[in-house]
Amino acid sequence: MPDLASLGWDAAWKTTLAAEEGAGEPGRIAVQHRGEYDVLTQDGERRTRITSQLRRRAARTELPVVGDWVLIDDGGSISSVLPRRTTISRRAAHEPASGVSREQVIAANVDIVLVMAALGQDADTRLLERYLALVLESGAEPIIVLSKADLEADPERVATEVSEIGDVSVLVVSARDGLGLDAVRRRLAHGVTGALLGPSGVGKSTLVNALVADERLATGEVATDGSGRHTTTRRELVRLPGGGVLIDNPGMREVHLWLGDGDLTDAFPDVAELATRCRFSDCRHETEPGCAVRAALQSNELASERWESYRALERELAELAVRLERRERSRARRQPGAGAS
Repeated sequence: MPDLASLGWDAAWKTTLAAEEGAGEPGRIAVQHRGEYDVLTQDGERRTRITSQLRRRAARTELPVVGDWVLIDDGGSISSVLPRRTTISRRAAHEPASGVSREQVIAANVDIVLVMAALGQDADTRLLERYLALVLESGAEPIIVLSKADLEADPERVATEVSEIGDVSVLVVSARDGLGLDAVRRRLAHGVTGALLGPSGVGKSTLVNALVADERLATGEVATDGSGRHTTTRRELVRLPGGGVLIDNPGMREVHLWLGDGDLTDAFPDVAELATRCRFSDCRHETEPGCAVRAALQSNELASERWESYRALERELAELAVRLERRERSRARRQPGAGAS
């Protein structure tokens, strides 16, 4: 039977529970099925559903996802979701025909996120920047994991190059040779919740299997160039021998950010620092005199590719903000009594 502490339950969660209205048994969502959930509790794993009352009162993004702590009532159903500490969200990959942007919650209450990329292939630093921005917005700590080190002649050189994209730890691993697995295990200590993010075929499920020393998750064959096939089809919270847990996620074909409370400062600290040197505090970094960003681009202190990546994400978030504002205005107009004098 799982020990709740090994699943991440601590004194702060107990305090949160005490403040909740009503009683129930705490448990953690391990797998989300169609209309049902596998929940890990002190008494073991159980399959259950949410109550009709919770379905009526909760917004779509407030319904349980993998990683959520929930309360199970006397009838064996999920009656409430405890407030999340961290939330990994993205803009839904497939928007409805109306073109209205929707938030997709990927996982909840994650402490660290292992952003994976495979060695033996050209590292896509622009894609890694997107993943880092996504993770930092969630409130979790990102760690870049370069997998399949056995396919790269000089993995440490690649790790050094990748580390230049931001203030982030970079680990080099090989599930085949066992290289770097102990470093990953140390980060996923007792009570720590980790999550795996990355494209399909980079070895996420293979890493999980290596950490648990079991073929727990299905993996695909590896091609001669080191690329793998997509095999993970659902999110799953897996318990690790050391007492931590790790959420495996399907590969993301599209990584679109969701608008949160923060900005891109944490993902692009170098750009943020340069902006503080500009002559004008509202500098748009276009034609203004005394622009430190443009000066850095001209001197190659700031790579043009990184700047374009920053601007692309900035435009994406600005466009999303406009869409959401339009949606809220439309909702307000549809409210009963709207426009009445």
